[in-house]
Amino acid sequence: MLDHFRMFADYNEWANRRLYAAVAQLTESELRESRGAFFGSALATLNHILAADRIWMKRFTGEGDAPTALDVTLHDDLASLATAREREDARIIAWLAGLDPARLGATFTYTPLSSSNGITQRLGPTLAHVFNHQTHHRGQVHATLTALGRPSIVLDLAFFLWSDGEKWAR
Repeated sequence: MLDHFRMFADYNEWANRRLYAAVAQLTESELRESRGAFFGSALATLNHILAADRIWMKRFTGEGDAPTALDVTLHDDLASLATAREREDARIIAWLAGLDPARLGATFTYTPLSSSNGITQRLGPTLAHVFNHQTHHRGQVHATLTALGRPSIVLDLAFFLWSDGEKWAR
């Protein structure tokens, strides 16, 4: 399972790079235009993905800054948001590189933003949620791009394995 999650961390970094490159082609107005995604605009949705990752990584590691809201604007411009995304992706990859099977199967306890009650659950399934969450919201940004008349980009895991993820395809 560790290799599976390490592959997803590499895939996430790859997909985020592709998505940010596509979003960088938007005008400032398009970047901020609400197109029906849960958090509205492409910029707000990308901020949400980063905020959620920081929250989960703080829960997993006990380190780093964690926002106290899911709709926070961490960066109001795409350039600084992209830099922060790159750092967070590198952080996730590095953390997974040092993770061992015992820790992956162990439980951890956290307090969700929506409740004061602690939740205890196993790390592995929760980590699956984190990667699925990113994929879900990247899809919303992708839909925003196509709604704005921009080209569709390929973000499929299979394409990653064929193109840049050859170490995982074997």
